[in-house]
Amino acid sequence: MLTLLAALSLLTWIVLLLFWGGFWRGRERFHCPPEAGADRRWPAVAVCIPARNEADVLSETLRSILVQDYAGPIQVVLADDASDDGTGDIARQAAADLGSKAKLTVVAPPPLAEGWTGKLWALNAAVGEAERLLPEAEYLWFTDADILHEPDNLRCLVAKAEAEDLDLTSQMVELACVSFWDRLLIPAFVFFFAKLYPFGWVNEPTTRTAAAAGGCILLRRDAFARAGGLAPIRDRIIDDCALGREIKRRGRPRDAQGRAGRIWLGTSGHARSARAYESLGEIWRMVARTAYTQLHHSPWLLAGTVLGMALIYLVPPLLALTWPLHGVTAAGLAALATWSAMALALVPTLQHYRQPLWLAPLLPLAALLYSGMTLNSARRYHGGRGGGWKGRAQAPGTASRGNDRGNSRPT
Repeated sequence: MLTLLAALSLLTWIVLLLFWGGFWRGRERFHCPPEAGADRRWPAVAVCIPARNEADVLSETLRSILVQDYAGPIQVVLADDASDDGTGDIARQAAADLGSKAKLTVVAPPPLAEGWTGKLWALNAAVGEAERLLPEAEYLWFTDADILHEPDNLRCLVAKAEAEDLDLTSQMVELACVSFWDRLLIPAFVFFFAKLYPFGWVNEPTTRTAAAAGGCILLRRDAFARAGGLAPIRDRIIDDCALGREIKRRGRPRDAQGRAGRIWLGTSGHARSARAYESLGEIWRMVARTAYTQLHHSPWLLAGTVLGMALIYLVPPLLALTWPLHGVTAAGLAALATWSAMALALVPTLQHYRQPLWLAPLLPLAALLYSGMTLNSARRYHGGRGGGWKGRAQAPGTASRGNDRGNSRPT
């Protein structure tokens, strides 16, 4: 039985490493294309930022948007969703300090409509105002209020979208790694996300796999309109991946090969989070907010996920470490090989985050903790505290319609 368990785990890793979109290689990294430096026409861009209680970081993050070295017309709209910390005033002052008052508009969304999540309702208000202020905008740039952008990020995003004819271009922004828990869990989080949505499959027009990272999304406006705007995903908690799916499915008329929208997702060196999750509790709450939604609130999928995580990540180190006790050579060797394979698979992600390689063998510990977060997410949901945004809990059941994964493949 021990040998069978070890063999099943090893076989699973062979499939993942060789046939699962090369998710672990980290090849899909955002690079500024040569076209970004060209003397050319730069289309108008409307920047849409949902914000709620962002006073601690907004001065810095908003400045990084207002000082973008973009040659085309740009209008920034920040939707201040009933903040009680002066978020709107801080935004206006930041723009005034830069002499960019005309470039920024702060709006207050109307009371939350039934069936909408808080963040999407705020974002929808920003989109509506941006389209009114800059009707000639060819692109919409969605970014969170706690993201710092390099001065050339918008120029590079637009250049890539134009050069590759993309309807959606998204960067998975860098998350800070400053404490032990950051270093252990953040690279693993990116690794697991890429396994769930292999970026190579996301970026291939002929596949159904679709995803996006909400911290930085550049959208071609006509594709966004053809997909129905935000209304089709208004109740989704994992809204970025749902948006990626809608754009890939409906972003343009299908061609002869059945392809519709074209999307791209990769890791970024041009944008990073201004906040760090420095404690285990902060990371736990961040993941527990949406993990059960990822499983469509299904107890059966939850049970299968926990058992699968145990087989893939926990069985190998347990059998390897207890080899002297059970004495089954075949099981011990297979377990060591599997543990080594999963550690090596994490190395490219650790290198991207400039983290020490000794963290690689600790991937099973990260998997154990993420399994606990997923179980806690289910407990929160069934206790009436589903996903939320900035203190607003999402009522159970409002985000259960449809498929938030945007992906028909098993994981």
